[in-house]
Amino acid sequence: MAPTPQPFHLSVPDEQIADLKDRLARVRFPDQAPDAPWAYGTDLDYMKELVPYWRDRFDWRAQEAALNAFPQFKAKLHDIDVHFLHVPGKGPAPKPLLLMHGWPGSVFEFLDIIPRLTDPASFGGNPADAFTVIAPSLPGFGLSFAPGQKRFNIEQMADCLAELMTDVLGYQRFCAQGGDYGAFVSSRLGYAYPDRMIGIHINLLTVPRDTPPPAQPTPEEAQYFKDLAYWLKEETGYQWIQGTKPQTLAYGLTDSPTGLAAWIAEKFRTWTDPRSVVNRDHLLANISLYWFTGAIGSSFWPYYARMHGPWPIPAGGTIGVPMGYCAFPHEIIRPPRSIAQAMYTDIRRWTPMPQGGHFAAMEQPQALAEEVQAFFRTLR
Repeated sequence: MAPTPQPFHLSVPDEQIADLKDRLARVRFPDQAPDAPWAYGTDLDYMKELVPYWRDRFDWRAQEAALNAFPQFKAKLHDIDVHFLHVPGKGPAPKPLLLMHGWPGSVFEFLDIIPRLTDPASFGGNPADAFTVIAPSLPGFGLSFAPGQKRFNIEQMADCLAELMTDVLGYQRFCAQGGDYGAFVSSRLGYAYPDRMIGIHINLLTVPRDTPPPAQPTPEEAQYFKDLAYWLKEETGYQWIQGTKPQTLAYGLTDSPTGLAAWIAEKFRTWTDPRSVVNRDHLLANISLYWFTGAIGSSFWPYYARMHGPWPIPAGGTIGVPMGYCAFPHEIIRPPRSIAQAMYTDIRRWTPMPQGGHFAAMEQPQALAEEVQAFFRTLR
């Protein structure tokens, strides 16, 4: 028998907030090499501004209330309590949309985009484009984590969330959208559960990094492989430590809020469009959720699983459900369509975006919402 979802309300105990502030007050900063800011990682001057702000001015209760404004639930699935938002759409026939974050994100990424998806008429859109949004904390992340619970790879996340959507919530067919690991899970759902998918929309392509370049690459393909080589050399150190010794790193980031903030904030700066404005309070709400739940170590597990197991889409496997893609200019890697179509065999929409990066739902919520609506409009 499928579990009955139980209503959930986030309320961090006062003593945990006081403990965080006390730790931030006793921060011990490292020095910084005398070179350009951010040249070797998170900038010292930036952290000397962020830490006092987090300690003295950031209002966790306000962010907590913003999340609690959405209906939230937990359901026992695959031996863990899966947390999810379940926000009804306002329109004549809202389609169910599984909306998924990645690392180092959380459901706090979606505060601005959910109303645009569930109630498009309030933002100048058509109510016929409305979705009922189901936004889970990915298994092992945030509020879907408890100490000592089992770890999840991408395939297991997809299995768990497919069961949530169909067996628990009763959606026999549904839409999926995601970036980062949310894109991996969306793609895996399209591969493993095609009969349940209306379609998938992603803003990160999950083609394997070891795909060989063509013998005679186009200029676009040549640029992609050049960018990929730079990415693998200069920007994947976090993947190697999270994918090989996640437990060791977890000690430092679970014990030091400043260390946790530096680890996550660097990714937000590196992966976002410099023209985007990521609200500092939204950033700290995301970091704080990792801190209060103690889930940072568990959130590393998909990297370990990926380095020690097969790619979530088997070699030679294809995804045949309708697919839409937003190509944000500051996404970490952007394979061209000629490479992506070997895996995604039914690309219905491919949109180069004028602005935005990896955290699209936070950076460009209106633009992303409009693209998701436009893609699924033809599948309703």
